Amino acid sequence: MAYFNQAFIDFFKGLAANNHKDWFDDNRKIYEKEVKKPFYQLVADSIAEVGKLDKNIADLQVKNSVFRINRDIRFSKDKTPYNLHVSAALSPTGRKNMEYPGMYIHLNIDTCNFGGGCYMPSKENLENIRRFIVSNPKEVETALADKAFVDTFGELEPGEKNKILPKEFKEFGEQYPLLFNKQFYYMANYAGEETILRTDLLPFIVNHFRAATAFNDVLKKAMK
Repeated sequence: MAYFNQAFIDFFKGLAANNHKDWFDDNRKIYEKEVKKPFYQLVADSIAEVGKLDKNIADLQVKNSVFRINRDIRFSKDKTPYNLHVSAALSPTGRKNMEYPGMYIHLNIDTCNFGGGCYMPSKENLENIRRFIVSNPKEVETALADKAFVDTFGELEPGEKNKILPKEFKEFGEQYPLLFNKQFYYMANYAGEETILRTDLLPFIVNHFRAATAFNDVLKKAMK
C-alpha cells in the first residue's frame, strides 16, 4: 500500500518556498492529514515489522521515534523554523539513542535515506567496538562483506575519524583502518518523490533493516 500521495510532495514544495510560521499555520491541516498522520502510521507499521527481527525495538512508541518537524535554531545561522523532511529513529529509546544499531528513516522530496548502525557511540562503546575489531577482525570483515549488506548499502559511511588512535590501539591502526572510525553507520540513498510514493514502501524499508542484520549483530556483541 502507498502511505503518501501527491499532497505530501506538494506540501513540502510549498514549505520549501515559504518556510515561515504563517504559511505553516495556514497549511497545518494539510500537514496533519497528508504528512504527519500517514508518517506516524508508516513508523508504527515499521516498528511492528522491525520488532519481529529485533525484540528490543518491539515496544518502541511512535511518539518517541519520530523527530519533530520544528528545527532547533538556537545555535544555527539558518533561522528557518521547519525541516523539509520527516524522519524517525527505530531503537529501544527512539530518537534519544543514536548509538544502538537500529534504523533511521528519512523522507525528503529530493532524497530519501534508510540506514542504521552506531551513529554516536559513547566513549565506552567506542572503546568496546575497537576492542572487538582487534579481537574479532574476521567476524567484522565477514559482516561488512555480507552480500545483502553490500548490495544494499555498499559500505560504511566515512563518518568522523580520529587522526591519532589511543595508545592501546596504535599498533593495530595500519592493520585495521576501521579503528580510526568514531562512527560506524551505513546509509542507502534514493530519489525522493519516487520512493515516497512507492506502494511497497513498508517492505522496502524493512528489507533495509534485514540487510544490515549481520553488521548490527556485530555491533551489539561489541557493545555488550
